[in-house]
Amino acid sequence: MTLDPTFQVFLGDCRDRVERALDHWLPAASTIPTRLHEAMRYATLGDGKRVRPVLVYAAGHALGARPDCLDAAACAVELIHAYSLVHDDLPAMDDDDLRRGRATCHKAFDEATAILAGDALQTLAFKVLCEDNDLCVDRGSRLRMIDEMAHAAGSRGMAGGQALDMDATGREIDLAHLENLHIHKTGALILASVRLGALAAGAATDPRMAALERYAKCIGLAFQVHDDVLDVEGDTSVLGKTRGKDAAAEKATYPALIGLDAAREMAAQLVAEAMENLGGFDEKADPLRQLAHYIVGRKR
Repeated sequence: MTLDPTFQVFLGDCRDRVERALDHWLPAASTIPTRLHEAMRYATLGDGKRVRPVLVYAAGHALGARPDCLDAAACAVELIHAYSLVHDDLPAMDDDDLRRGRATCHKAFDEATAILAGDALQTLAFKVLCEDNDLCVDRGSRLRMIDEMAHAAGSRGMAGGQALDMDATGREIDLAHLENLHIHKTGALILASVRLGALAAGAATDPRMAALERYAKCIGLAFQVHDDVLDVEGDTSVLGKTRGKDAAAEKATYPALIGLDAAREMAAQLVAEAMENLGGFDEKADPLRQLAHYIVGRKR
């Protein structure tokens, strides 16, 4: 898709910022235990979409926050996301060989190292939120951010969603079940990204918080619907992961349940609803608006 030039600059700046933050917080590859630290850096740095950290920056920007006040939250959500990908790709989970156009962590290293790398990336996310000195909030808000992250990553969020996904594999489920699955597996961390950006902006009591949360829920679901569409019609060389893997594994997906055209229409409707929830924001929320369109227009 063709990006708005202003948003393209914003997107590039956000990706550069979070890459620097990740590089700063990740232990050097030469630090003992070197193999573990190499695996952590391999799984995290490089060619990722960085949608979740960009959401942190965009939500904070909409509420007037300085970028440096948002780096910790952006870094933390990407560390959680990276950990989840490492573990999801394991043979006991989705058993994938390709991620971001290269070998998955357990293929590049080994299963035991990949498990430990995921574990360590998750704990590092909380260390960042606890210790980053540039996080411009009081202790109470910092604690709320930590709680938000823990909820999003846990059994009532992303981990629970993965459990629901595994349970649904090879079974027929209805649309409500599928939506609930993805509200947890994908949507929880996307919602947390927006909430963390708002909290880092000191906007916990801002009356527009509810609208931001509704926006996040819409794009979280739209993200997953579009991912399911890409699994059907995407190109493996562009996706950076194996096309058709969901169908081969008999995963529950939107195209399988409602059809490809209906899935595309569902994603478009969710984006339209997300945009409606930004009606009370000025031009500072334009990155959020552009990001909603980017999510359903991306090729990977």
